[in-house]
Amino acid sequence: MILELADIRIHPGRQADFEAAIQLGLKTVIGRAQGCRGWKVNRGVECPERFVLQIFWDTLEDHTVHFRGGPLFAEWRAIVGPFFAAPPVVEHFELVGKST
Repeated sequence: MILELADIRIHPGRQADFEAAIQLGLKTVIGRAQGCRGWKVNRGVECPERFVLQIFWDTLEDHTVHFRGGPLFAEWRAIVGPFFAAPPVVEHFELVGKST
């Protein structure tokens, strides 16, 4: 399993609208993506315009090829993109350990 970690900065004062939009996008778009196994979203405490989105994918290609290269990506960006103050920083991770 691959963890996509997206560090998102939004325009100040748009937190409530962004939270509604990202939930809509996750449920209606990301939830339909091949290989998507779930997600988590966290809002910054010290910086409430910062969000960390975690999406769990079966494979790296499910995100980078099938999702990013397919029509769902445009749907996703249409929902959440207007809130971005800067392009999200996105990285991928593999699990090497966890608590029981």
